[in-house]
Amino acid sequence: MLALLRWISGWPLWLLHALGGLLGWLTYAASPSYRRRLRANAAAAGVSAADRRASIAEAGRLVAELPRLWLRPQEQPIADPVQWEGREVLQALLARGRGVVLLTPHLGSFEVSAQAYAQAFGREQPITVLYRPARKRLLRELEETARARPALATAPATLAGVRQMLRALKKGQTVGLLPDQVPPEGMGVWVPFFGQPAYTMTLAARLVQQTGAAVGLLWTERLPRGGGYLVHASELPEPLPDDADDATAAQVINRAMESVIRRCPRQYLWGYHRYKTPRRAEGA
Repeated sequence: MLALLRWISGWPLWLLHALGGLLGWLTYAASPSYRRRLRANAAAAGVSAADRRASIAEAGRLVAELPRLWLRPQEQPIADPVQWEGREVLQALLARGRGVVLLTPHLGSFEVSAQAYAQAFGREQPITVLYRPARKRLLRELEETARARPALATAPATLAGVRQMLRALKKGQTVGLLPDQVPPEGMGVWVPFFGQPAYTMTLAARLVQQTGAAVGLLWTERLPRGGGYLVHASELPEPLPDDADDATAAQVINRAMESVIRRCPRQYLWGYHRYKTPRRAEGA
């Protein structure tokens, strides 16, 4: 399997995205539950039919581009063109010298976001990203080795991983996480997300409040016809109050995620089970 993925990783991005678009539609056709969830989530957010249909293919492209992003040699940069919008915003956040928390939704090529940051800013300020380990052993071992790169460390979504992120922030470094990911039970609060109650992590706000770190948004748009990626950086649309309770802080972050997703709804993972009941925390 790994040999096959390495072979695929050498294919040009336009071909991977073309095949990925087909994969997205095949998955949509084969899974009634996925189809219902994607339609319901997109409808609740007021997404147009055209953007909803486009998101089906984009979800497949996300999967198809992973071998190219994960399996290139560690020292090599991203193989495809990477452009920036708002780079000066990110530089200003880093210049504060208090560490930075970067929030990224399940939008576009979120795997590129951390890699692009590490290439552009990692020597000055390394980044640690939070991830949820895969349940299957082979995939878990692959993502653990493939995601970690020079100036880019990974932290599992466990208590040890949270401690790792806190240490990075206290050193003045950067951490990244996906705040629209459903956390385990006891690690979130129920607050609105596109008008529906969604179990939302409290970790993002607590990292900021406990360390005094700056906070920003970072997301990557997949360009058409294999043209590469456009990385967007910006500040939160509204400030995160220093003394906000968990629910208030989570709502501020959810509104920030909504604002980003509305900019590019056709690349959001509307099929993600965002409104599910959280699983029990392991080893709580």
